[in-house]
Amino acid sequence: MDKSIEIDPVYYDHGRDDYIDSDFASETTSLSSSIYRGVFENGRRYQTVREGASWFPSDEQQFESLEAAHLLCILLDANTENPLYQAPLKDPKQILDIGTGRGNWAIDVADIFPNATVRGVDLFPPPGEWLPPNCIMEVDDVLQEWTWRQSFDLIHMRQLIGAFTPVEWDLLFAQCYKNLIPGGWIEQIEGDPRIQCSDSSMSPESSMVQFTQAVFLAGQEWNHPLDTLDTMRTAMEKAGFVDIHEKTYRWPVGPWARDPTLKEAGRLHYHQWTAGMEGWGMYLLTKFGVPRPWAKEEVLVLLAKVRKELQDPHIHMWQYARRVWGRKPTAEEQEEKEKEKEKEKEEVKVKSEEVDAKH
Repeated sequence: MDKSIEIDPVYYDHGRDDYIDSDFASETTSLSSSIYRGVFENGRRYQTVREGASWFPSDEQQFESLEAAHLLCILLDANTENPLYQAPLKDPKQILDIGTGRGNWAIDVADIFPNATVRGVDLFPPPGEWLPPNCIMEVDDVLQEWTWRQSFDLIHMRQLIGAFTPVEWDLLFAQCYKNLIPGGWIEQIEGDPRIQCSDSSMSPESSMVQFTQAVFLAGQEWNHPLDTLDTMRTAMEKAGFVDIHEKTYRWPVGPWARDPTLKEAGRLHYHQWTAGMEGWGMYLLTKFGVPRPWAKEEVLVLLAKVRKELQDPHIHMWQYARRVWGRKPTAEEQEEKEKEKEKEKEEVKVKSEEVDAKH
């Protein structure tokens, strides 16, 4: 998507737009909450399965952000055959959703494919009480040896930036490859935490730019880089996946775009930001801030300034996102690849013998 997002020129009236005095500006809507055990830091709850390994809080406020993200992803692929994933699967039987969060994606896929078994796995139990009969939610660490007996037709991941170190990412993609059926698909969609602006409406010294840059640097300091959007294709190729495709998106923050779909996407992304930004920044900045860890109060002061900029309809900010999907080779393709490897080994052996014979 190379074309810039066109700005709606009439969208500047604070008295009538969706930035102020509307449900859009309320930022979060209270949903049913349940009490789960976890560890609390700076007033936020975190998972304890792999303590200290997740920078995302596991609480109702963060689940609100994840739900907005789910709707955002569906909206921007609403004109495709299946907005939930782009892999060419017609009748999957076993599906795994890694980092399922609230479980929205797994539940929706289970509804579409009632004859499939859909598993959602995360380090913290999702808050929902009702599940389709073919949807299973599990708490587990995907970096450990997988114990599921069946192989999967599709493995899905979304918004896992910062979840793993580079070595752990390689391990995870290897696990995915191992546990897919021949010809099965993997798909991942991630956003870029760095903020963009196509015009001069956002200053390079803005609070939003300061915040996103600080979070990005903290991820590097922790050795959990937040550039997954740029590395996931290469990681899939390294694991052995083939037939890899990708699709790039621009997510506007706020409903400033002229296009109706992008305008609604901006509303959803605004909700994702206002519900999620404290969770995105608090853990990383208070533990791995550069050049030193931040105090909680410093994070909150900057976030207050970011919130003010988010509510300004004159600032046209957006972020990149990318979806990548690839296939595990079929049994025939794997057999052909093994034959090629054996042929290469034989050629090397022959050349080595010829060199030895000359000497």
